[in-house]
Amino acid sequence: MLQNSALTPEIEEWRGTIRQHALDCGLDFFEVIYELVDYDEMNMIAAYGGFPVRYPHWRWGMQFEALQKQYSYGLAKIYELVINNDPCYAYLMRCNPLVDQKLVMSHVYGHSDFFKNNSWFSHTNRKMVDTISNHAVRIRRHIDEHGQDAVEEFIDVCLSLENLIDPHLPYFSARAASPEVDQEDTSSGKPATRIPARPYMEVFVNPPEVLAREKEEILNRAEDTQKFPEHEERDVLRFLLHHGQLRRWQRDVLSIIREEAYYFIPQGMTKIMNEGWASFWHSRMMTRKILDSSEVVDYADHHSGTLCCSPGSVNPYKVGIELFRDIEQRWDSGRHGKAWESCEDLHGKTEWDDGKRRGMEKIFEVRKSHNDITFIDEFLTEDFCDQHKLFNYRYDRQMGQYVLDGRDFATIKRTFLDQLSNCGRPRIHVEDGNYCNRGELLLQHVWSGTPLKLDYARRTLENLYRVWGRPVHIETQIDGKTKILGYNGSRHDERTNA
Repeated sequence: MLQNSALTPEIEEWRGTIRQHALDCGLDFFEVIYELVDYDEMNMIAAYGGFPVRYPHWRWGMQFEALQKQYSYGLAKIYELVINNDPCYAYLMRCNPLVDQKLVMSHVYGHSDFFKNNSWFSHTNRKMVDTISNHAVRIRRHIDEHGQDAVEEFIDVCLSLENLIDPHLPYFSARAASPEVDQEDTSSGKPATRIPARPYMEVFVNPPEVLAREKEEILNRAEDTQKFPEHEERDVLRFLLHHGQLRRWQRDVLSIIREEAYYFIPQGMTKIMNEGWASFWHSRMMTRKILDSSEVVDYADHHSGTLCCSPGSVNPYKVGIELFRDIEQRWDSGRHGKAWESCEDLHGKTEWDDGKRRGMEKIFEVRKSHNDITFIDEFLTEDFCDQHKLFNYRYDRQMGQYVLDGRDFATIKRTFLDQLSNCGRPRIHVEDGNYCNRGELLLQHVWSGTPLKLDYARRTLENLYRVWGRPVHIETQIDGKTKILGYNGSRHDERTNA
């Protein structure tokens, strides 16, 4: 792990000042530990997903090389990097000017407040820095025992499946998302006899031959049940952990990938809100309390660079901060609710102000309970879309470019929500673990109008086969027809579902 780098006296003084400003603004955050790092160290940490240590794998090196090139060629620069932990860890790039350090520290306190108080982060591991380090140690032990190539190759398989989890499991289910307790549920609902044990006692408490025999009995009993599992299983990784044909070390690796996937999922579910909230507060503190007059131009340049929108993409910083500002203004003046919506007097709407000034109270309330989907669904208005020139676009093959497709508010909102649904990933669940009464696996793609990428789907089926150990299938829609894609270990097949 990187050694803590002491802040310079000037930055340390500003850290204390900015922390107090954040408290005065009403923010309630985990304490933040800042480290000064060079640009190559920053890129290394960013390649690790914000953590100083991760398990050995080639993708970290690939991401590091990409970040190095982007920084060297002036194509991108990392301004802030903060970890959802208690305490939070944040990194400051040593070569940045003081105005950037002020901006980043103000921004980080906004993130820390969001991590601590947003309900969608309430189930996350607040000691994930330690957990990630422990994961790295466990995987290194597997490498020592089974070899670098075998373990890294299996990690590749697991990473291709890491999004096959249930984002809402930690909030609406008594069954924990953490895989530390190995719950092997049978199809009949009766738990198997696996007993939680420390690693050094596992082989004695849960003999492999006994567990293998019970697993075979479970599969045999599955043939007599009406459906296995009884209900659709959205957490595909958990189903594979309990019923896949895995060796002990493979099960441990898959459980690590699953646990880390659940840690990161709230960040995907609240990207717009999280970045918007942090940007809202860094903007407010910097312009009202922190900036020196000589820093205004540099701050405006860097702030606008963060909020700029590239063609064909949505900038979560921009959408988030503008929606929070819009909510504050509307609730400050009372421009919401039935009375406001039913008012047909244009002049009256323009001059509307109930004087209650509840804007600040409202945005803290929103920060506490919403995720991106509910945030957009409830607070994106037609006036907001008109003001910020939001529209739908499509690719015109004849013109060879993207063109305006419409400014209808309902369509814009629906498109926005579709992109955010399930973090923009296809919804897939286990439909049948004993498909055709042959112990094969059938997954169901929940159709939402966006087809699967067939090349991705086929390669994912190959990796699923390696974990399940028997033929695997997925039901989806292709060209308006219900199709079942399958892989049996040697070849792919595709057939229409009758």
